[in-house]
Amino acid sequence: MVVQESGTPRELEHHLRPSTVKGIDFDQLLEPLAATAHGAANKRPITGVSLNPQIVQPGDVFLAISGAKRHGAEFLDTALANGAVALITDESGLNLLAEPASIPVAVVSDVRKIAARAASMVYGTAKNCPELLAVTGTNGKTTTTFMIRAITEALGLHAGLVGTIEMSARGQIIPSVLTTPEATQLHGVLARMNEQEISTVAMEVSSHSLSYGRVDGLQFAVSGYTNLTQDHLDLHGSMEDYFQTKAQLFTSGHSQRAVVMVDDSYGQRLAQNASIPTESLSLDAHTNADWHVVNIAPSVLGHQFTIVHRDGREIHARTGLPGLFNVANAALATVMVLASGVALEQLQEALKQADPLSVSVPGRMQVIGESPVAVVDFAHNSDAIAKALESMRVTGQGRRIIVFGATGDRDKTKRPDMGAVAARHADIVIVTDDDPHGEDPEPIREQVAAGAQAVIDAERAAVQLFNIAPRAKAVEFAVSLAGVQDAILVAGRGHEVSQDVAGIDVELDDRVELANALKLHGFVTIY
Repeated sequence: MVVQESGTPRELEHHLRPSTVKGIDFDQLLEPLAATAHGAANKRPITGVSLNPQIVQPGDVFLAISGAKRHGAEFLDTALANGAVALITDESGLNLLAEPASIPVAVVSDVRKIAARAASMVYGTAKNCPELLAVTGTNGKTTTTFMIRAITEALGLHAGLVGTIEMSARGQIIPSVLTTPEATQLHGVLARMNEQEISTVAMEVSSHSLSYGRVDGLQFAVSGYTNLTQDHLDLHGSMEDYFQTKAQLFTSGHSQRAVVMVDDSYGQRLAQNASIPTESLSLDAHTNADWHVVNIAPSVLGHQFTIVHRDGREIHARTGLPGLFNVANAALATVMVLASGVALEQLQEALKQADPLSVSVPGRMQVIGESPVAVVDFAHNSDAIAKALESMRVTGQGRRIIVFGATGDRDKTKRPDMGAVAARHADIVIVTDDDPHGEDPEPIREQVAAGAQAVIDAERAAVQLFNIAPRAKAVEFAVSLAGVQDAILVAGRGHEVSQDVAGIDVELDDRVELANALKLHGFVTIY
């Protein structure tokens, strides 16, 4: 039975922690965290850790950090009202306290840097934690982790998942806000999963989480790399910084072993420079890899294929998910599970009997209709858009139609390139709004459309280009143009159910909008 938990963030926080915590004295945190004590004497044991005063639970130590606009110490009263029994902050936070605090206070130089260590000590995850398998890369993290979980369950084991869409274990699902949760929540949920006798957890590890130390204090049994393409340059500044941040995962401080896709230059660098035992994997027969994916053949919407090691070992597999990129995701998930210590014969039997690589992933090449083919995907950068469009099979004179936009308040340099890629791979390009956030959406659309128009003018004059908002109207317009031989891709938002417009969350689910549009125009939907 699957139960999707709902409620306020504070109510959901309860499900991200173990049901019982022995608790530790506040004084036990001071020396390991290099903290200086201030304030009242410690009277109550610490049973939880929180960075957010709004979700503090009784018995928590509240970690007050300096934010973009306000300091967390300004919200100490909220944390106290919710049950905080101690405070850790920095010097600036200490100076903001209007009067001596009624609870113990400790001061450290960088609160965020000690968050993982504090949570690990309180929840005991350094000694008691499920086996962890991490996946990083620009695209494919979510699908690969879903596949790892499905394989693990096909092996008869209990598996957990931490990622962009959800955190889940034993049929209980908590919707995610971040790809990788804050360190305090991450250690809490891993302690809960250990309590539930989860044997393996598949986890997405984003570059943001590595930059902010969210996975500090964790040791991954196997870490996998998918690919690296332009994204998140608003955080990293350059592709080299983006790569170096990802590369941190593939060191002994974070991981025991690695499996690396080497079909891009960054993967090749990772494999060549790895300081931990590493196996390389490729779909390219000409690449010098440990594992190659061969005999790839279409099978319904997906593919069947064989993964062959240089020593002669073979794994026969199939995935029902469309696109060669999903073959890569499936192969990576399979080899990662093998690298974790599962016997090849046992793994092969699980793949044969349970078909775990065909697991449905919300908002990831999710089929909403079959005639015309209508798909919703999370593709939100140039590489992902190109691969998603390439995977869309059309019949006869069928056309590829794409509806997409670019996110506001993020890397502006990728917008024209996204438009250009869409114009090269689709016959009808409909530019609309993604999450504008704090930006005016019209200039965002114009920047994307300019990239598409440049390609149309130079090389693809037959491509039709439209600029339509709001997004629901653009989706309906795409369906109005479609015939049964066409294929429609609504890209960029995937599983998301709200759109951020000027800081306001507006209800919007691409899957619902596409299904409604198909019905409106007399087509059958399977969503």
